[in-house]
Amino acid sequence: MLLEEIEEPVFTGEELAKQAEHQRSIRLSIVMPLSYCTCTPVKSSEAAEKRGFPTAVWRRARPRDRSTPRARAFRLASGESLSACLGRAFVLPDRHVERGPAMPHKVYLSRLKLSDFRNYAALSLELDQRHVVLTGENGAGKTNLMEAISFLSPGRGLRRAAYADVARVGAADGFSVFAAVEGMDGPVEIGTGTAGAEEGQSRRLRLNGTPARTVDELTDHLRVLWLTPAMDGLFTGPSSDRRRFLDRLVLSLDPEHGRRASEFDRAMRSRNRLLSEFRPDPAWLTAIEREMAGLGVSMALARLEMLGLLTALVERSQGGGSFPSAGLSLAGFLDDCHGLPAYDLEERYLSMLSDGRIRDAAAGRTLEGPHRSDLLIRHREKDMEAERCSTGEQKALLVGLVLAHARLVGDLTGHAPVLLLDEIAAHLDQGRRAALFDRVDELGGQAFMTGTDRAMFEALGGRACHLTVANGRVSE
Repeated sequence: MLLEEIEEPVFTGEELAKQAEHQRSIRLSIVMPLSYCTCTPVKSSEAAEKRGFPTAVWRRARPRDRSTPRARAFRLASGESLSACLGRAFVLPDRHVERGPAMPHKVYLSRLKLSDFRNYAALSLELDQRHVVLTGENGAGKTNLMEAISFLSPGRGLRRAAYADVARVGAADGFSVFAAVEGMDGPVEIGTGTAGAEEGQSRRLRLNGTPARTVDELTDHLRVLWLTPAMDGLFTGPSSDRRRFLDRLVLSLDPEHGRRASEFDRAMRSRNRLLSEFRPDPAWLTAIEREMAGLGVSMALARLEMLGLLTALVERSQGGGSFPSAGLSLAGFLDDCHGLPAYDLEERYLSMLSDGRIRDAAAGRTLEGPHRSDLLIRHREKDMEAERCSTGEQKALLVGLVLAHARLVGDLTGHAPVLLLDEIAAHLDQGRRAALFDRVDELGGQAFMTGTDRAMFEALGGRACHLTVANGRVSE
């Protein structure tokens, strides 16, 4: 049982019970980590009710299972069942609903230290709550500093580089990143890095001087989001880039998504190896395919959940900004099965894998699954595919999408994310730059921005600390 106030439904058969429980666990994969859902309704309009926004009072409830302290549980104060409000309205009240805090809690870095990181032999910065603007010539180390901050999140940072390549050339003992953070759970000191320069090594993480079990624990303290020039080709590049982008959005709210994706890839590689054998064991294949079906459907539903949440937020704020809004959808995997329970989707995918063994063996790879999905993006105002838009429109569309996601993270968690915006002002006109800075400021978090010309950031005024980067050194 998830909540003390919700009665467990009664099912007549073991299969129905499994189907309902599995569907609920996936449906809550993003919702359960929330720590910010204090919606108190006022008079709800007919339009709001048609769109499914809640009319009950949400309050925090204690999970019955105290062995999982990271879990968050919520209940309806009116006593309604949870299943009635598991749509996008769960966390996105409209303008007729009065919110708890006026702005998410501000998470920010107060101190940053680097050692043997890229072109920084050593660096120590004292910061405050303001945004940080880093200006300097190309190659000075601005993006390197942003990359260091991105290591305060799970994964391999904004460049996805091998750790051996991150350490400064000539460094004898890897690299280290240290940050003092006013975090989601209070002040915290984060230290991460590697030891040695061997290929394939993993990085270590310490929180307040204590070794962490996994890097996923970083999401208990801050969420780091980024936009880099390398992402400018998102709409016209391969589908793998868009899948990676979408999975990064999901990871910001559901850290388990990364584990599911890794385990799916491992299982898929095992299946591919088995299919390459002369007479693969059918029982072994079936077991691997069942694992793939569970993981693959979980990945697909988590992606769809993220798109639903983003779409709901975009619809609420449509026409209210200087950046175009994105229409989002998925294609390439179980496209004709929307609305089916998760258990039925798993059985459908399991059947597809079984029927496709001969074809996949001939191809040398698995041809159907979440690894074949593509994120489809449209310019909503022009009703046009993003890849057909001009370069400037694509840049504005991407900026709008990243800002919408940052807003979503702040709304869902109650803690504004740390934003890394690399060369953000380069392709924006003066009016749109000013609008961007206002939007970033309204998010309520700390943002790090880079550029070659300090004058491009004049509209920020005193809201930002301006630093100059040159040859791996930072000065005011």
